[in-house]
Amino acid sequence: MKKRQQIVAGNWKMNKTYEEGRDLAKEIVERLQPSETLVILVAPFIHLNSISHIIKGVSGLRLGAQNCHEAESGAYTGETSAPMLRSVGVEYVIIGHSERREYFGETDALLAAKVNAVLAQDLTPIFCCGEKLDLREAGSHFQLVENQLKNALFHLSAEAFDRIIIAYEPVWAIGTGKTASPEQAQEMHAHIRSLIAQQYGQETANLTSILYGGSVNDNNATELFKQPDVDGGLVGGASLKAEAFVKIINSF
Repeated sequence: MKKRQQIVAGNWKMNKTYEEGRDLAKEIVERLQPSETLVILVAPFIHLNSISHIIKGVSGLRLGAQNCHEAESGAYTGETSAPMLRSVGVEYVIIGHSERREYFGETDALLAAKVNAVLAQDLTPIFCCGEKLDLREAGSHFQLVENQLKNALFHLSAEAFDRIIIAYEPVWAIGTGKTASPEQAQEMHAHIRSLIAQQYGQETANLTSILYGGSVNDNNATELFKQPDVDGGLVGGASLKAEAFVKIINSF
């Protein structure tokens, strides 16, 4: 019987010079132990080519990008397309991170187009969803996440949706040091899985990996990953230190 993939993805965000990124990737490779957990290094564009060579042939270690443009090519100065990403060995792409939504005004309609672009290149989207603090305090967080999924993902066929990884990131817990309690994370992850079941059926829902993202670190990962619907983490700051990141990977 197939089971959900356990995943730890490290989102470096806009950090590390070329040399620093190369050194971090090498240290992660050296420290990594064989396991069933899929590990994805999600690095800035300048690192992707060098990391693809560093991790080549390392079991369970894959390369991800933090964003992509929705068009295959064109006059979009400063942007990077899915075909470009694929050409340097990228297999996963974060779509809709809260920082992209907040700072760059990315809408659900744009994210739906980006999801389509990524899937068209046989890449796997890591689709982010989650609420700000005011919506959680108002009790609107479940509805917001439902809207994000419906608007940006639920146009997909069941076959296409099988490629999707979901990352729930409570915006109020990103980079703040605050973390949703394991119970809060489980509650939302179970809600997301129920929405997938309603749209695509229980089997698809059972096989969809849903990651938690929001100040995951080497101290709280074990309790978070114990939750039945939490299949891993989208790790920010803690992914910039090899020792801490590998400890998170080993938390399963």
